[in-house]
Amino acid sequence: METDGALVGRLAEGDEMALRILLRRYERPLSSFIYRHTGGRDVEDLYQETWLRVVRHAKRFDLAKRFSTWLFQIAVNLCWDWHRRQPPAAQAAADAIALSAELERVEAGLDAGRLLAILPEAQREVLLLRYYHDLSEEQVAEILDCPRGTVKSRLHNALERLARVVREEAL
Repeated sequence: METDGALVGRLAEGDEMALRILLRRYERPLSSFIYRHTGGRDVEDLYQETWLRVVRHAKRFDLAKRFSTWLFQIAVNLCWDWHRRQPPAAQAAADAIALSAELERVEAGLDAGRLLAILPEAQREVLLLRYYHDLSEEQVAEILDCPRGTVKSRLHNALERLARVVREEAL
């Protein structure tokens, strides 16, 4: 199986098959990440824009780095831009609709989507990258362009907040 780095090298030379292979490898994790980051809104647009940027900038990819880190860094930046463009009222209404739809899908037990929605954006994305996408703290720090200590702090605070909410709900 060809490495991601080799595929990006081929992509930089215009090889469409390399792009197809990368798309297949990362379709589910990237779509899931964007879905969780935006509450299910504009997933397709952000997904396509992420891949357009990968294609446009494939020649600038640093082969010393992991492709997945670079890919998710592009997606995180696009999601941040997307959040900044959302009007506050529309954002709150869309969050309420997404949360309501998510709650309807869950019949029993804790609702992970609802719990994630409680977290501030910075804590949510660290938690998703670290545990859902199983990236190391170093990789998360690289994707978010912040120190590893910041990642650890955000993880600690997110888990502490979630534990507090679960304890309060259990009472």
